[in-house]
This record gives sequence, structure tokens and C-alpha cells, in this order.
Amino acid sequence: MLPRGNFTNAPKVSRRVLTKEERAELTKQKEQQRKEAERLAKAQSRGPIGRWWARLQSGPDKVTFGMAIVALGVVYGDIGTSPLYTAQTFLSGQGGLANASEEAVYGMLSLVFWSITLITTVKYVFIAMRIDNKGEGGIFALYSLIRRYGTWLTIPAMLGGAAFLADSVLTPAVSISSAVEGLKTIPLMEPLFRENENLTLMITVVIIVVLFSVQSRGTESIGKVFGSLVLVWFGFLAVVGIVNIGGDWGILAALNPVYGVKFLFSPHNAAGIALMGTVFLSTTGAEALYSDMGHVGRGNIYFTWPFIKIALVFNYFGQGAWILRNQHNPELVDVPGLNPFFQMMTPEVRYVAVILSVTAGIIASQALITGAFTMVSEATGLNWMPHLQVRYPARTRGQLYIPTINFVLCAATLIVLGIFKDSEHISAAYGLALTITMITTTVLLAVYLWHDGKRVGAIVFTVIFLAIQVMFFVASMAKFLHGGWFTLLLTVAILIIMYTWNEGTKLERAQRRHMAPKDCLPALERLHGDFRIPYFADNIVYLTSDPDMKRLDTDIFFSIFADHPKRARAWWAVSVQTTDEPFTREYSVENFGTNYLFRVRIRLGFKVNQSIPAYLHQIMHDLSRSGELPQQKSIYPKVDADPQIGTIRYVLIHKALMPESKISSRGALSLQIKYAIRHVAGSPVKWFGLAPYNPLIETQPLFVSTWRVPGLVRVGNRPVVK
Repeated sequence: MLPRGNFTNAPKVSRRVLTKEERAELTKQKEQQRKEAERLAKAQSRGPIGRWWARLQSGPDKVTFGMAIVALGVVYGDIGTSPLYTAQTFLSGQGGLANASEEAVYGMLSLVFWSITLITTVKYVFIAMRIDNKGEGGIFALYSLIRRYGTWLTIPAMLGGAAFLADSVLTPAVSISSAVEGLKTIPLMEPLFRENENLTLMITVVIIVVLFSVQSRGTESIGKVFGSLVLVWFGFLAVVGIVNIGGDWGILAALNPVYGVKFLFSPHNAAGIALMGTVFLSTTGAEALYSDMGHVGRGNIYFTWPFIKIALVFNYFGQGAWILRNQHNPELVDVPGLNPFFQMMTPEVRYVAVILSVTAGIIASQALITGAFTMVSEATGLNWMPHLQVRYPARTRGQLYIPTINFVLCAATLIVLGIFKDSEHISAAYGLALTITMITTTVLLAVYLWHDGKRVGAIVFTVIFLAIQVMFFVASMAKFLHGGWFTLLLTVAILIIMYTWNEGTKLERAQRRHMAPKDCLPALERLHGDFRIPYFADNIVYLTSDPDMKRLDTDIFFSIFADHPKRARAWWAVSVQTTDEPFTREYSVENFGTNYLFRVRIRLGFKVNQSIPAYLHQIMHDLSRSGELPQQKSIYPKVDADPQIGTIRYVLIHKALMPESKISSRGALSLQIKYAIRHVAGSPVKWFGLAPYNPLIETQPLFVSTWRVPGLVRVGNRPVVK
């Protein structure tokens, strides 16, 4: 029997987990920081201009040409495709080109300009992007900053996240289909599309299937290529817009917000309040500026946004000028689904426009797909979604790939195309998801501003932006029967998954029971030294969500002694805690004064790979070197090829609700849905990186508290009592 006394006063161990590659990278970063500090010190000594330039070269506001190009590809793909369908949807709502009077066009342009200015520039660029979680943005990162201020904040955070994921389904469908439809405007190909009505849909389906099939390879190698293409795309938008304005700069009078307000409430507005739903399409992608901030840095978005906005404004105003010139053009009266974006170009230029727009649509879709992977990963860290397998196909910060989510997104996007057929009908469903996300983000931002001491600003911010976005929401709901129902259905389905998983996890944790060391150690010590029982494994590792470091989860104790006792050289209770910081890598150890029972807590940032076996091997080596873990050198070949550590057997304990549990019907339903989701999504084996190690999965009853079961009454012959 191994002695216990050597470790009675052993302190709690806490170390930073760094691989060899990470240590080399850290050394390189420190050297770069030293050189950067010297350069900034020189810049700051050159007066106000030098200090301003120094700020742009450091921290989250740092600007580099390379990352600015990447920012174009990552951040602006979605908002860059908005000119493809916004004006088209506007004409459809007004009853066609003939009804687009000067009042209508000026009103639409005014509303578009001020929506982009207030929502994108003021709300997201000037306000939201100043509120970051260690450089990370997005609704879940924002929630992590403020969740201590009230449990009710879970509701807007979940709702906004669910709507964002719904938007990730609709964006590929609307962006790519609207771009492919530009092929119809090319005279050479027009007869082909007229004879084959579903040709556009078929091409769109092929592009989307290919797009989702290459996600597993990552996008690091094409990141700068995407950025360069988006740069060309926005330059093209600006040039085409300026050419169609044609020197008639009087259309810039639409910058006056009075035109927009007057037309919105004008009797000549055929769409009524639903016009705001169309205008809202021009702001699609605004949320990406905030959610993708951690990928490219705040400074690079600040640096590139003015160019993006100018290009968008020129293009929208160019489309408006073309509409006014061609309002009574008889050749365009019978054109189905007239799209000013393509029609305002000559046939030769349309070839270029279609190629660039399809490329921009793919880039926009790629950005939303990547954002969906990140969102699901963060939701998993918050215990709002099941643990799914995550892969990291590239070295790019934050890039990840989730096979299950990729398949679900692809299938859902194809269903959208099957239901709505073309971009004009998809856009009716498109706006609703974005308005929900923006409203919930506004609520969370207001809470942050309030608790940050800016109470007057919080009130003004809330009143202004909620008023605008609620108007957008009401306008989008006006199209509920034309496609909005699908968005709402998709959002509700995702929300149910998040809510029930969270509620089910709470119920499971409420049932958890613990054993103090004095109660469990005597039995474990006897089993540890009982040589009559063969080793189940050298190390038995229990993965648990229990955060308690001073006691042992009763479920683990029962698992060790159930049926045939699981004897080991060391038992490990390992919990993985996801932190609010994105890139934390730390662990703590409690050995309870023994050399055979270890309670380990690994703290990982919400964007860090959950490679538990690799981390555990490092921890075991650390403890072996410190003498806290006896040597376990193996003389036999092992799967993990680590001869310094003995065999490891991983065990996961699942819970099953017992029929006699005393629990509310809502709680029982939450648990049943959670277990059904887990059955479909699979156990967290792949998420923890345990698939190659053949982990043991045990099921234990979840009693909560139980009703007393009535006893049985014996009938028939009874023994004679003497």
C-alpha cells in the first residue's frame, strides 16, 4: 500500500498549460512586443499626430495592411451583397418600375442612407465595437460580460443567438441565388433560362453544396484572396454607382432625412410600414462587424469601414438614378423580377458583375457559416447546446469546423431554396431574423452602458435604437405569411434546443450529491491497496461538469464501486470549465493528501480546442515530475504512444430520468428533450477528443426527489403462521 502521509499538506497546484509550439510562439510574441514598444515610444514623442498613429499601431485598435485586407473578406461579405436585392425588393413592394416616382426613390434612398448610418456606423462601429470581451465581440461575448447583472439576460442572449443561427441558413440562399439570377439579364443566356425555369435554382444548389463540402479544409489559405476580391467588388460597386449617377448629383438631395420620413408616411407609399423591412435589408451584415471583431481586430474595421460605406452609398444612389431615368421605359415594363443592379449595366459589364456578385455571395455565405460555427462553440461553452465534435482546420485565430452543424446548415439552406425558389421570396424571410438579433443586442448593450455608469447614454441609446429596430421588426412581420414564418419557426426551434438543454443541465446539477474526503478516502484507500483485485486501468479518468474541487461527486464514487470495483493506480475527476475570456489555458489540481485521487479543473477559453487527452498527458507528466504522482512507466505498447504514463481509461457518466422522480412536467419535458437531442447529436466523446480512446459510457439514474411507490399486496395462498 502506498503511503498517504507524504502529501497531507500538499498545496493546490495551478499551472498554465502551454505546448512546445505555444511556448515558441509566446517567445516570438514577446520579442515582437518589445520591438513594437520601442517603435511606439518613438512615435508618441512626436506630438499629437505621433500619439494618434501610435494608438493605431497597438492593442485592439492596431491597423495593418494585411489584416485590413482580411477584414474585407471576413467582415463585409454580407453587407456587400445587399445592393443585389434591396432595390429589387423595393420595386416589387411598390408594384413595379412604373410606380417608382421621384418621391418614392428619394424616400427609399434617404431611408437606406440613414439606416446604414444609424444602425451600422453609430450603433455597431461607434458604440458596440468599443465594448469587447478581451478583444472578442458578438452577442455571446457581450452576454459573458454582463450576465452577472441578472439571470433574465439569458433570454435576449439566447434569442439573439438563435436568430443569428437562423440568419446563417438564409444568407447563403439569398446571397448566392440573387447573384446567380444575374445570368438571366445577359442577352446571350436569356433564352436558355427562359426554356429552363429551374436552371437558376439548380446552379445555386450546386454552388451551395460545393461551398459546404469544402468547409472541412478551412479558409486560411484563401483569406487574403477573399479580401482582395471583396476590395475589387466594392470598388466595382462604387464605380458602377458613380457612372449611373451620370453627373446628375442632384440625387444626393436624398441625403436629407426629411425625404425618407415623408415618403414612409405618404399615401403614395404602396408598401406602407413594410417598406422598412425592405430598407432593413441594406443593413444586413452589420452584426458581422461586431461578431467578427475578434478575428480581424477593431482597428482594421475602423480603417476599412469608410471606404465600404462610400461604395455602398454610391451604388444605391446610382440604382436610384437609373430607376428615375427608366421609370417609363416600355422595354422594361414586362421584365419579370426586374433587378436595377444588373439592369443599370451594359450587357458587357453584366458578365463581370455576375462573376463578381457570385464570388461576393460565396464570401458572404462563408463568413456567416464560419460565424455559425463560432456561435455554436460559444453556446456549448455556456451549456446551451450539446457538445459536438470540433475540428481546427487552420492556424487562423478562432477558425473552427463543426461537422454536425455544417451538415445541418447545408440541409436547412437547401430546404430554404426548395421552399422559396428565388431570392425575391427568400428576402421576405430574411429580414426577420436580423431584426431579432439586433433588438436583443441593443438590450444587452444598454445593460452594459447602464452598469458602466453611462445611465443617460444608456437611456438615449435604448430609446433611439429600439424605436428604429422595433419598426424594422413590425415591418418584417408584415411579410410573415410571405416567408417570415420560416425564419420565426427556425429561430424558435434553435431557441428550444438552447433553453431545454440549459434547463435540463440545471436540473441535473441540482440533483448532484457530494462526499467529503473523510467519507470516501478510506474505501478508496482499501481498494487501491487490495492486490486481490486486478487493475481496471492504471488511470481511470472521469469527465464531469462538477466544479467542486474539495469533494468527490457521489456518481463517481458509485461508479468505482458498482458491480466489479474499478481498481486503479490513480483515479481522476476532471472537469472542463469554459471561461468568459476567449483564449484561457489553465488547470488546477487537488490531491486530497493522497497520491491516487486527483481532482483536476481545466479552464479553457470559449474559443480554445477541447483537446482533453493532450492536456491530461501534460498534467500527468507535470505531477509525475513533481513527485505527486508515482512513476507509471509502461513496458507495453500503448495507443497514445506515451510510455511514461500508464494506461488510461476514460469514463463518462450519463443520467437517465427515473419514472418515479418528483419533478414538474416542464422539468421532465426539458430533460426528455435534452436526452433526445443528445441521442441525435451524440455523446460529448468527440468534443472532448476521446473517440480514439474507446471511452466507457455509463448511465446512472437521475432521481431528483422521488415519490414513494405504493407497496404491493400479496394475493392467493399464504403460508400458515405457526
